[in-house]
Amino acid sequence: MSIEPTSFESRGERCAATWYWPDGGGERWPCVVLANGFSGTRDWILPDFGARFAGAGIAALTFDYRHLGESGGAPRQIVDVGEQRADLRAALAHARRDARIDPRRVALWGTSLGGSHALDAAAGDPEVAALILNMPALDAVSGGNVEEKRKRVGVSRARTAAITLRLIGLALRDLARRARGADPLYLAVYGAPGEAFFTDPELAPRFRRVAEGSPTWQNRVAARFLLGAPRYRSGTFERVKAPILICLAEHDIEVSTDFIRAKAKGAASADVRTYPVGHFDLYHGDAFEKVVSDQVAFLRAHLKSA
Repeated sequence: MSIEPTSFESRGERCAATWYWPDGGGERWPCVVLANGFSGTRDWILPDFGARFAGAGIAALTFDYRHLGESGGAPRQIVDVGEQRADLRAALAHARRDARIDPRRVALWGTSLGGSHALDAAAGDPEVAALILNMPALDAVSGGNVEEKRKRVGVSRARTAAITLRLIGLALRDLARRARGADPLYLAVYGAPGEAFFTDPELAPRFRRVAEGSPTWQNRVAARFLLGAPRYRSGTFERVKAPILICLAEHDIEVSTDFIRAKAKGAASADVRTYPVGHFDLYHGDAFEKVVSDQVAFLRAHLKSA
């Protein structure tokens, strides 16, 4: 396996990217393009998956969304659903243009918020050969686990309502700052209730590990994301032509697995698998080994030589 830096343009800005290549040569490789989740940079989570896919004979392309990591775009630390989906489509086009890649055998892989992006891209592109979704965050309202998160953090419903109103107010202030050309108003990605997007105390060790091992990741995102979080569009799964593998976490409190299963019933071909862990645990330890093995087998089955 070899690693190669690359880049592509998305709406006039450079997106930094990385190729993970299988050993050998003399053939055009199948490929999977990986889309990270909320605030994620390509040095978080993706290197482990990219290396395993390349080791299995499948090239992998990872990238930083604009405004994050090593990609262009100002101001920094903006997460915009529509713009990130444009970046993913640009990454897919970049992969297909590479002479070492068989454009008929390119799959998409997305995790959490990136899963929503990957599903949207596959629904609009019948040439996508396969689709992998890890705990996809399809709908911030109907597909969220608000009650479970409230219980985990240990706050009352009244306190939850007050926190929600505070966060919406901060998001509105951030939009007002954008309108007058001021710097964004940021929230922490992980922190205390009312100050961050993720607040589950059990996640503290995970985010410490991210901060230590992913130098381009930052623990802040502009608050405006709260007013533009994804909503599931009816019929999206039905428009996907590719076979789908959906990997869910049984103890996920960030997204509703019931919501995902219900929507996935409309897909032409969807294999839904559940693992006995939490939302962020699919990336680590024994759960990662099981998930990545299942995903390699799925990609090998559906990216055979055309």
